[in-house]
Amino acid sequence: MNAALLIAETAGGWTDWAQTSGVFVLALVLVLSCLIAWMTNLVALPGNWVCVLLIAVYAWLGPENGRAAIGYGAVLTGFALALLGEIIEFVAGAAGAKRAGASRRSTLYSIVGSMAGAIAGAIVGIPIPVIGPVIAAILFGGLGAAAGAMYGEWNDGRSWKENWMIGHATFWGRTFGTMGKVIAGAGIVIVSLVAVLL
Repeated sequence: MNAALLIAETAGGWTDWAQTSGVFVLALVLVLSCLIAWMTNLVALPGNWVCVLLIAVYAWLGPENGRAAIGYGAVLTGFALALLGEIIEFVAGAAGAKRAGASRRSTLYSIVGSMAGAIAGAIVGIPIPVIGPVIAAILFGGLGAAAGAMYGEWNDGRSWKENWMIGHATFWGRTFGTMGKVIAGAGIVIVSLVAVLL
């Protein structure tokens, strides 16, 4: 058998595989990547935007037609959901801290505490399969944000009562903000799944 013929047959087999199984694998990788990116929202990373970027790259470079093709409507829907999640997180977080009168230093400490708490919560988890680590990351993120804000206010010389009020407001602001962002991110993952299935 001629080497050129062998290479041509191998390339033809690869092309056939890429047109059938490869598209399915690519679509599966997209959805799993979006799911992983979505989970990074729990530790205050921009997971929703990573999902939108993944969907946009898939729409641009992926199959143009067929079952696993994605149109730019999915990209725009994902973008709108990511923007909504950011607005919810910003409004809830800012309202919580500012309503209680938190300083800029306290806000910075609350962000650091929120990330540390969310990571600890995801690792420690709650003994409920699948959703336990998610719930723990949200709750521990809120506790970390509260602890960071209270520490910042304590450094500024505020009384325990004022620290407590700011910590309480920061906890609820961070918790509701993260929940809104996570729900919006779940919508983006569903958009990616539906887009490759239809």
